Amino acid sequence: MAVNEKRFPEGFLWGGATAANQMEGGFHEGNKGLNIADVLPGGKERLKILANPGFNFEIDKSKYTYPNHEGIDFYHLYKEDIALFAEMGFKAFRMSIAWTRIFPNGDELEPNEEGLAFYDRVFDELRKYDIEPVVTISHYEMPVNLVKEYGGWRNREVVTFFERYVNAIFNRYKDKVRYWMTFNEINSGLVMPIMGLGFSIKEESDRYQPTYQAFHHQFVASSIAVKACHEIIPGSQIGCMIIYAPTYSFDCNPENVMFAHQEERHFNYFCADVQVRGHYPAFIKRYFKEHGIELEIQEGNLELIAKHTVDYIGFSYYMSRTEKKEKTPEEKGQGNIIGGVKNPFLKASDWGWEIDPIGLRNSLNKLYDRYEIPLFVVENGLGAYDKVEEDGSINDDYRIDYLREHIEAMSEAIEDGVELMGYTSWGCIDLVSASTGEMSKRYGFIYVDKHDDGSGTLDRTKKKSFFWYKDVIATNGEKL
Repeated sequence: MAVNEKRFPEGFLWGGATAANQMEGGFHEGNKGLNIADVLPGGKERLKILANPGFNFEIDKSKYTYPNHEGIDFYHLYKEDIALFAEMGFKAFRMSIAWTRIFPNGDELEPNEEGLAFYDRVFDELRKYDIEPVVTISHYEMPVNLVKEYGGWRNREVVTFFERYVNAIFNRYKDKVRYWMTFNEINSGLVMPIMGLGFSIKEESDRYQPTYQAFHHQFVASSIAVKACHEIIPGSQIGCMIIYAPTYSFDCNPENVMFAHQEERHFNYFCADVQVRGHYPAFIKRYFKEHGIELEIQEGNLELIAKHTVDYIGFSYYMSRTEKKEKTPEEKGQGNIIGGVKNPFLKASDWGWEIDPIGLRNSLNKLYDRYEIPLFVVENGLGAYDKVEEDGSINDDYRIDYLREHIEAMSEAIEDGVELMGYTSWGCIDLVSASTGEMSKRYGFIYVDKHDDGSGTLDRTKKKSFFWYKDVIATNGEKL
């Protein structure tokens, strides 16, 4: 184990990250309603199916499997899992609340007590081990009823339903949760609105107006949540959460440099600018003009957004992005939904996600230079095929190498002067992949005996990385 001479600050929030819709299961238990994740089919074609204009948000078991319905059954096994997190020494656990456990249809007047009580039990169990919950309010699981009956976040009325939801959870958990985030990877709506914004694009020409109107409603909702959180929970911190992928120009051709700059600014900074700086950035106004976008903005919206900005930026970092203005299909990268071309200097994971630890240091510096508020790496990890040996061990040295290099990059960024709150590795326990609906794409320190065909015992096994990460936390990042 290597020694890291650059120190992490005292009180650094080491831990792991998950999402309710990818791990809880129990999708019809406790009076829970149907959400977007519940209707997402499993398999590598998931994103292509979702991109189909004919996707109807219905469950069709004659065609598809739905691994999110059972997840890894955290709904029943949360005590066992939290005990394992505590054994690793977690200081923080990033999780989400399933909106439809609290308001099954999204538009009820009163919350569902069974759902509220479930998260009471989870938070109490975390507190038993002095693990801070870091809670995402909405993580790709909008109530399907709000999609079908209201059109998702395009409809201003959804802001009212969201306000009712956040007031319910803030008042219920005000003594149990200090760290919150509003919308998971909010900027993902630029490329996959179905998961974050709650609607599918029927025609490409119809993409612009509804997408940015939906974003405006989410910005208003975010500021309402920030205001309520600060009022109801004194001393709390509430952040935004974005995907961040530093964007490189493929070469020094000025046209490619400018194209990469514009892509990075739009994808990485548009949503954060509004939520952190409190106003729409100048560059997006030109974009609106060129695409004929005219937002419906109610009186007082812009003042609310300006006054109630977030306390910190949470972000996911998995890869960087390389861009050129004109690209052939053969040049395109095979990674996540964010696009780009292949970077000849980087290796890739089994799923084509390019591995770039230096890009994380780059990201931290760029974000801190721009906003000068605390940052929190709330997702980072390696999805890989794990092999169970004959003796039951899982020797995931490739995951240890990946995480070590990224943690070293974070320590360099701290040395650069970046104010970093914490690090929660994604999928600290194996769960259902959001992009492909697979169990075989594993991220965890803890192996879950569950497979793509639905078979498995759900037994938990500690991987080699479990013991490595335990030492990292125990030494506050000094031993890597």
